[in-house]
Amino acid sequence: MKLVVITSEVLDPREPAVLTALFAAGLERCHVRKPSMSREDLAAWLRAVPVAFHPRLVLHQHHELVTELGLGGCHWRDNASAPFTPPKGGLTSRSCHDLTSLRTALGCYDSVFLGPVFPSISKPGHGPNGKFSASELTELLALRAPAARRTTVLALGGITASNVAQCRALGFDGVAVLGAIWQTADPVRAFVRLQTTLQRHAA
Repeated sequence: MKLVVITSEVLDPREPAVLTALFAAGLERCHVRKPSMSREDLAAWLRAVPVAFHPRLVLHQHHELVTELGLGGCHWRDNASAPFTPPKGGLTSRSCHDLTSLRTALGCYDSVFLGPVFPSISKPGHGPNGKFSASELTELLALRAPAARRTTVLALGGITASNVAQCRALGFDGVAVLGAIWQTADPVRAFVRLQTTLQRHAA
């Protein structure tokens, strides 16, 4: 199963150093979500990450920086900004909050976040929206055609080492985490624990 880390929305002075350590520990992809940052501030933040790891970064805004800084790809929100046919060049990713938008994204995007699956760690009070049942989701993911399976579907929202087995049982291809990493005293240790748990359940 895939493991993706999302940055905190707010500035965390630990981030550049922690991200470098996470990549060294095996993190394949980090989604950079800084909605309040200007283009210039985000560019400066990205330049603090070693250039060797830029291809592993996916941007949620200021997408023009992807080409400028040699980043890995672009992510779109679950709204009208998400193109029906995403542009080619780099990884394409979007968020989905219901099965209708998920069906639309399958086969078109490289990756999709679906959630919230569990009560959020980083956003208290934010949890499952009731727009799909576990059985509906499991059936949809199990019956994906080969073309649809090119899209990696990642569980989002309240993901911890204790519930990744449930994500696998639901049919997800991996998980995306935020609070389980950044709201800990030792983000790298938390990542390694999640990574080890995922590898065990994928065996």
